[in-house]
Amino acid sequence: MPRAVTQPAPDSADHSRDDLPRVGVRSLCAFAARAGDLDHRFTPAPSALAGIEGHATVTARRAAGYQRERPLAAACAGLWLQGRADGYDPAARRVEEIKTHRGDPALIPDNQRALHWAQARVYGWLLCEAESLDAIEVALVYFDIDSGRETVQVQACTRAELAEHAHTLCERHRGWALQEQAHRRARNAALAQLPFPFTDYRRGQRELTEAVFRAQRAGRHLLAQAPTGIGKTAATLFGALRAMPAAASDQLLVLTPKGTTRAVALDGLRRIHAQPLRVLERVAREKACEHPDKACHGDSCPLARGFYDRLGAARAAAVQRALLDREALRDVALTHGICPYYLAQEMQRWSDVVVGDVNHWFDLNAQAWAMAQAEGWRVQLLLDEAHNLTERARAMYSAELDPLRFAAQRAQAPRALAATMNTVHRAWGALARDWSGGTALTDDLPDAFVNALRRHVSALTEFMAQHPHASVALQPWLFDALHFLRVAERFGAHSVFERSAGTPARRGRPRPRLALRCLLPAEPLQPRWAGAHAATLFSATLTPMAHTQRLLGLGDRTARIEVPSPFDAAQLRVRIAQGLSTRWADRARTLPQLVDELLAHVRATPGNHLAFFSSFEYLEQAMAAFQAAAPEVAVWAQSRAMDEAAREGFLARFVPGGQGLGFAVLGGVFAEGIDLPGDRLVGVAVATLGLPPPEPLTEALRERLERTGAGGWADTYLVPGLHKVVQAAGRLIRTPDDRGALLLLDRRFADAEVRALLPAWWGL
Repeated sequence: MPRAVTQPAPDSADHSRDDLPRVGVRSLCAFAARAGDLDHRFTPAPSALAGIEGHATVTARRAAGYQRERPLAAACAGLWLQGRADGYDPAARRVEEIKTHRGDPALIPDNQRALHWAQARVYGWLLCEAESLDAIEVALVYFDIDSGRETVQVQACTRAELAEHAHTLCERHRGWALQEQAHRRARNAALAQLPFPFTDYRRGQRELTEAVFRAQRAGRHLLAQAPTGIGKTAATLFGALRAMPAAASDQLLVLTPKGTTRAVALDGLRRIHAQPLRVLERVAREKACEHPDKACHGDSCPLARGFYDRLGAARAAAVQRALLDREALRDVALTHGICPYYLAQEMQRWSDVVVGDVNHWFDLNAQAWAMAQAEGWRVQLLLDEAHNLTERARAMYSAELDPLRFAAQRAQAPRALAATMNTVHRAWGALARDWSGGTALTDDLPDAFVNALRRHVSALTEFMAQHPHASVALQPWLFDALHFLRVAERFGAHSVFERSAGTPARRGRPRPRLALRCLLPAEPLQPRWAGAHAATLFSATLTPMAHTQRLLGLGDRTARIEVPSPFDAAQLRVRIAQGLSTRWADRARTLPQLVDELLAHVRATPGNHLAFFSSFEYLEQAMAAFQAAAPEVAVWAQSRAMDEAAREGFLARFVPGGQGLGFAVLGGVFAEGIDLPGDRLVGVAVATLGLPPPEPLTEALRERLERTGAGGWADTYLVPGLHKVVQAAGRLIRTPDDRGALLLLDRRFADAEVRALLPAWWGL
């Protein structure tokens, strides 16, 4: 494309294209053209998939010769400006910026509309430069995805007007862009020489580090199984960071399914201390919100009022902090009077490493994913505790609707919403006619219900835009309905439609709880793997790796490594309780034997112990029986709804030299991601194999896997269960100096099929 020379611009004539900082049109306008309040009242936006389909619908209506996704680029005020115009009609000399929405376009906030016009006008200037035009029509096209209506607004603009607009924005951004270009160079130079943060590698650490570096540099996904205690976090972080310059990476995302391991990653990054690396911690909105009783707009929340007017100063202050963890980010945000959560969203764009939950990349509304796609970024992923990703992905690509929640909304709904709510009510009732009251699964999407819900959501969205004070009460139902529709857009062979019993209806025929359940997340995950330059998934429990690869949809080019354990059988005394059955039908009968085994285990190795059970019910039965048999032994237990303080109190009982037995749930918060080194923990007992209960959904998964030729029973029951067992046992031996005793409370642990899936170094 020709370079812009319409006005004298610093650097535009004296530097080659490769010397200029590159900036996308959307990024430029987001940085330089936003002002006023943060306002999330009126923008329940269409999903990314619906947006793509909406763009395709609009452009398909245009005449022959219409150019879709026209790539454009030019030098402007010392920047290399690039992007893709949604559409260009050469015959009419009109550039179109297409925005999908729901409801009345007149209700789109002024600051959002101004941002859209800024983008459209920049594309107009780029087209004038590319086509040597003196004037052009700039059109903003709002497309309602529910009604299919287009609302078109057109401005006739001269090349000079558009050039002035583009140059003004680029001048505002140029200083920041040059700063960021210098930062990238300094960051890459530092990472290329980054030293390992410890004096020496632990056994197995160097092998893991090198495997991560090679895979991340080459753009390959990697499954890495490494035992608990060798320093997996430090090894994977170091390998990925060293690969960033060689991979020309824009960002490293360090993601975990559980918050406890996020702290471990942040500690590892603090120790590595790679200046001038910028690290950002992302936390959930409910944890970052300063005013949970207020709505996210300037009329309600003081931290939303004038947000974009103060964002520039806050952003400049934030990049001076090497580590923007939750506390540091909050300090910067409140110093400048803006919302910490939305400042974190902004700093996602300017951070080198982002530490957060897996939903930031894999969720249907994932911001990190959307940003990387929009900007064409090269993103590296590190996924800790990756054995949990299958279940998290199933949850992210599933949705459910509660009939009582809907009934409560319908009972108090404004008259304007009565018609569409009644239509949803009738469609819901139709789904109850052949429902027996249990759990019913089908392979077909309930199209009539989904269509009724879609029409209702359109009406609800428009009503909320016109009546902002009603939005707080209606928002929870709207968000549930929107998520259900977004999951329905992707419904396929990987999912089932479920009707199940909820809370009994107060009167009339009960309506079922409706759910779209993702069983096999491989298909919905594949675009996310394709969108990452490289992903390293690591855990102590990923074998058999074919199982993990199959369920997560990782491609055939995925590399694998199994790091041998640095520990040996001399460190761990393992005993299987022969003759003991912990099957559900046998538990009441065998409870006395279980208590005898557990008491002998505790007495044989004095100190702090942990015992894991498959459910709270089983835990409570076992603890009551144990207390009756050995009242002299101190006991404490995990409860069903422990807050952060209660969890810390549970772990605080494991003091060095202490004596007692903690009861916890297998697969719960204390079964992985906690560290109790030395004599803080001397023994672990695990009751049951952790097999999921044979419920309808679990059986449906087994049948689906068997139809694909996979080992249905092992993939559905045995492997996930034993992963939980190995994770729980992994709390015991954390360093080469640790010693401990492991009691496996079920005779099935002696079966050859089970032993083959347990760590070889246990010596079973």
